[in-house]
Amino acid sequence: MNDTAMDYAAVFQALPGMVAVLTPELIYADVNEEFLHMTGRSREDLVGRYLFEAFPDNPNDPTATGMRNLAASLQRVAATGERDVMALQRYDVESTERPGHWEERYWSPVNAPVLGPDGTVQLLVHRVEDVTELIRARGGPSGGRPRVLEAELYTRARELQELNDRLRQAHAREREVALALQESMLPARPQVRHRAVAVRYRPAVGALNVCGDWYDLVDLVGGHRIGVSVGDVVGHGLPAAGVMGQLRSALSAASRVAEGPAEALDVLGRYAHVVEGAESATAVTTFVDLDRRTIAYSSAGHPPPALLHPDGRVEFLDCATDPPLDARPEPLRRPQAQTSYSKGATLVLYTDGLVERRHEDIDSGLARLAKSLVAHRQDDPESLADAVLLDLLPPGGATDDTALVVVRL
Repeated sequence: MNDTAMDYAAVFQALPGMVAVLTPELIYADVNEEFLHMTGRSREDLVGRYLFEAFPDNPNDPTATGMRNLAASLQRVAATGERDVMALQRYDVESTERPGHWEERYWSPVNAPVLGPDGTVQLLVHRVEDVTELIRARGGPSGGRPRVLEAELYTRARELQELNDRLRQAHAREREVALALQESMLPARPQVRHRAVAVRYRPAVGALNVCGDWYDLVDLVGGHRIGVSVGDVVGHGLPAAGVMGQLRSALSAASRVAEGPAEALDVLGRYAHVVEGAESATAVTTFVDLDRRTIAYSSAGHPPPALLHPDGRVEFLDCATDPPLDARPEPLRRPQAQTSYSKGATLVLYTDGLVERRHEDIDSGLARLAKSLVAHRQDDPESLADAVLLDLLPPGGATDDTALVVVRL
C-alpha cells in the first residue's frame, strides 16, 4: 500500500489509545474517537478550544496540579522539539452528566512534537492513558486498600513533580549566571577601527543552560587589517561559558601576533589541548586586509563564512576546513585559503544555531542563509543582521545558541 492509498485520517480516528493534536498555543486541532469516548466529550466540545478551558483543574481541590504540570510539559515540547514522558498525574474531570461533579481520574501522558519542513514545531501530539481503574484494581478487594494505594501513588507522583520543579529552578538559576558570564566575556561592540560591523548573540530558547557560542573582532598589526572569528564550545552552562571565555581570549591574543589565520588556529588548538572541556570545540577565523581587499581564512570544524559580493553572488569560504580543535592527538598545521572581494562586499560569520536544524542537511540551512543575504544585500550591517535572524531563526526561537557577525567591507 502506498501513501496516496492510505487514509491517515481514518487511521488516526481508529487508534486504540486516546490521542489529541494541539497547536503550539494549546488549541485542540483534532481528537480521535477514543479520546472523545474516555472523556465523555464531543468534537464540538473540544476542537478549536483552548486545552485548559475544556479541562480546567478541579476547583474543589486546592492541591490540584494537573493543569500546571501538563502545561509545563507541552511548553517544553514546543520549545525544545523533544518528546516528554510525564509522571503519573491525577487530573479530575467534570462529569458531563452531572455538572459541578468532578470525577477523580489518573492519567499517564506522553507529549510529542510534529516538526515542519523547517524543523520548527508545528503541532503537539498529546497521548494519554486513563489508568484510574488500574490503580483502584491493584489494591485488591480489601476494604480500604484501593484508597490507600491511590494515596500512595498520588503522593509519589507529587513528590516527583516537586523534585522536577526544584531541578528546573536550579537549572534556571545556573542558566542566568552562565548567560551573565557569557555576555560579560563577549565584546559588547566591535573592538576594531572598521565601523561597518554588526554583531548579534541569541541564546537558545527553552534550554535550561546557555551554551558556548562566541565571537571576536580585533585590529591586526601590519597594515589596515582586522581579524574576525566565531566559535562554539561543546557543552552547556557555567563550564561551557568558562571554556568559551578562555578560547576566545586565547585566539584574540594569537591573532595579534600570528602570520595568518591558520597559525592562529594552530596556537589555539595547542592551547585547547590543555583546557578541560575544550574537546571538539569549533572555530573559524578570518584575516581581512582592507587595503588589498583580500580575506585569508581557516576553519577548525566550523560552518563556512559567507561572502556576499556586491553583484549578489554568495561565496562560502570552505576551501580551508579542518577537524575541530583538539581533535588530533598531535596537532598538525591547519590549512589556509584566500579570496578577494570588491568594495561593498559583506563578510558574514555565524555559529551552527543559525543554519542547522534537526532532520535536515546543513546545505538547506546554508541555502536559506544565501537567499536571505541576497534579498537584503542593500541593507546596512545592523539591518542585515536583524533580517538574517528573522529569516533563519524559528518563530519561537532556536534550540541552540546563535552568534552572528556582519562586516561591510
